[in-house]
Amino acid sequence: MSKQSLAKSKFCNLSVVLATRNEESNISAVLESVKSIADEIVVVDEKSQDRTREIAKKYGARVYEVEHEPIFHKTKQKALNKAKFDWILQLDADERVTPKLAKEIKDVIDMPTAKILARRPGDNKKWALFQKHQKIIEKRNGHVGRPTGEVVAFFLPRKNIFLGKPLVHAGVYPDPAIRLIKNGKAHFPAKSVHEIMQIDGEVAWLFNDLEHYDSPTFSRYLERANRYTSLTAMEFEQKKSSKNIIVLFFYSFVKPIMVFLMLYVRHKGFLDGVRGFIWSAFSALHFPLAYFKYWVGETK
Repeated sequence: MSKQSLAKSKFCNLSVVLATRNEESNISAVLESVKSIADEIVVVDEKSQDRTREIAKKYGARVYEVEHEPIFHKTKQKALNKAKFDWILQLDADERVTPKLAKEIKDVIDMPTAKILARRPGDNKKWALFQKHQKIIEKRNGHVGRPTGEVVAFFLPRKNIFLGKPLVHAGVYPDPAIRLIKNGKAHFPAKSVHEIMQIDGEVAWLFNDLEHYDSPTFSRYLERANRYTSLTAMEFEQKKSSKNIIVLFFYSFVKPIMVFLMLYVRHKGFLDGVRGFIWSAFSALHFPLAYFKYWVGETK
């Protein structure tokens, strides 16, 4: 898609923004998935050493090169700040917008708030699952949004493609993420990898899945796991967590056992076969690995 064709096409008053770093294997697919709805594409790139910026420019994106940030949400916020249109779809390079989701996005950004809040998916169990996961998020992070009478953000359910197939148990689905926002009504605190956007207004849901190809191979999964354990180690450092044998025992044995049983048994990870076991087991290892990094001083 050329710059000229993108500039002439006005689809739905929507900016699509991405923060990237060495994503040449993903960037074409994600931009291809949004080209029918994007009035502009903004890519803020952390000095990629591959063809990420070159490929993005072929899709007519405005590309900005910035320094690498240990907390990637800082770069995501820079991308939000560059958006020009009323609505922003913030994506990661390993995500894909399906045609059904693209249509839903076009529909909802023109809806009045009352109609948005009255929407429900056809499957009541799916709606109950969405509400359950929102409550889990709000228990961890506090209430999302505030009552203003205007919907300014949407949770998107994400379908995680893990080792080639969707992972739908082990507490993974719907893996909600706020991705569609009104310009100027949301921002990243940029303090933690686990945080969500702070929203100045009301939050609703979209019902069609955003596909997330974060771990197409096991080596890619281990690479990401290593990065996330380093970020958690940094959080231990910031909080000045205790370094003693009791805390070491907790993170080495108690915490991982609790996490594994919760994901594999309570949330039925076993129904996803070997992939469910791998996900549950390595998710359980996250905290001991992060605490070991913190213990030995590998938090930089």
